[in-house]
Amino acid sequence: MSDRTVRLALERHWNASDANDFNVEHEIYHEDAVLYYPQSGERIRGRRNIQESRFVQPNKKRFTVRRIIGSGDLWVTEFVLAYDGVPSYAVSIMEFREGLVGYETQYFADPFDPAPSRAHLVERAG
Repeated sequence: MSDRTVRLALERHWNASDANDFNVEHEIYHEDAVLYYPQSGERIRGRRNIQESRFVQPNKKRFTVRRIIGSGDLWVTEFVLAYDGVPSYAVSIMEFREGLVGYETQYFADPFDPAPSRAHLVERAG
């Protein structure tokens, strides 16, 4: 699978995620894929279980992709996931095998106020 093909598949995945199109969103995963959330310690096995875990999530979700980087079998997406309008900054690390995601790790971080001690050193990024 070429890098261009993977990038297009990732764009399709994240667009479907934002649209709550659960069928298209999960086409990217192997049947035996594993999704890991380190912060909660959850590991979800299997495409159907991953899909159901997202389907039963009650919050309204919106995805804004910041960037997608990678090549070969390892790809990283930085995105903002808003649950009911409250943003959380996230990173998804996807490991591909045979053209589909076999393993994904997602990390989440809440926004925080800038530290006054370094205000003179930084510029605000939107």
